[in-house]
Amino acid sequence: MGLITETGRYALLMKRTLTAPARRSVFLRQYAQELEKQGLQSLPIVLIISFFIGAVITIQMRLNTENPLLPSYLTGLATRDTLFLEFSSTILCLILAGKVGSNMSSEIGTMRITEQIDALEVMGINSANYLILPKILAFVTMIPFLVIISMAVGLMGGYIVTFTGVMLPADYISGIRYAFIPYYIFYSIIKSVVFAFIISSVSSYYGYYAYGGALDVGRAGTNAVVNSSIIILFFNLMLTNLMLT
Repeated sequence: MGLITETGRYALLMKRTLTAPARRSVFLRQYAQELEKQGLQSLPIVLIISFFIGAVITIQMRLNTENPLLPSYLTGLATRDTLFLEFSSTILCLILAGKVGSNMSSEIGTMRITEQIDALEVMGINSANYLILPKILAFVTMIPFLVIISMAVGLMGGYIVTFTGVMLPADYISGIRYAFIPYYIFYSIIKSVVFAFIISSVSSYYGYYAYGGALDVGRAGTNAVVNSSIIILFFNLMLTNLMLT
C-alpha cells in the first residue's frame, strides 16, 4: 500500500476518532483506565532510564570537558541542557514508542482479528472513537508529567554520581543553575505532546487495520513502533527548527 493511500486512510480514521464520545460516562471510565495503563505503568521505566542516563551524561561530560581553561560548572550546564532539550522529550518518547505504542497496537489488533471491532460496528458504535480516543487523550495528558519527572530524575542521577569523585557536587549544582532558560521546559513539553499524539494515533492505526492472525498482530506492532519512531524524528527536526531558531 502506497504512502498516499496510507496517509489518507490514517486521516479518515482520525476523523472518525476525534469526535465527541456518544456516552461520556463510558469514555471517562476508559480514559481513567488508560491514564493508569499508559502513564502510571510507564513510570518505572522512565525513572530507571532517566536516572542512569543523567548519571552517564554527567560522567561523559566531565571527562570531555576536563580542561583547566573550561569552567568546572560546565558539566552541570551541559547535562541539564542535554536532558531538557533532547533526552527527556525526544529520546524518552522513542523509548515509550516501543512500550506504549506496541501495547496499543497489539491490543487493538487482537480485537480486530477476534472480530470484537466488527461486533461494535454491528451494534452501531463508532469503534474508532470508542477504542482509540481514550488512548490518545490519556497518553497526551500523561506525557508532560513523565517528561518533567524524567528531567528531575535525570538531574538527580547526575548529582548522585558526583559523590563518586567525578566532580564536586557544588560545581554540578552551579552548572544546573547557571543561565537557566525556562523556555526549554516549555519547548520539551510541546514536543512531547506532539510525539505522544503521533505514538498513540499511529500505533492505533496499525492495530485497527491488522487483518489476519496472530502473526499479523505482531507485524502491526513492529510497523507501529518503526513508523512512529521515524515520524517522531522528522517532527523533532521540524519543531526544533521552528521553536529554537
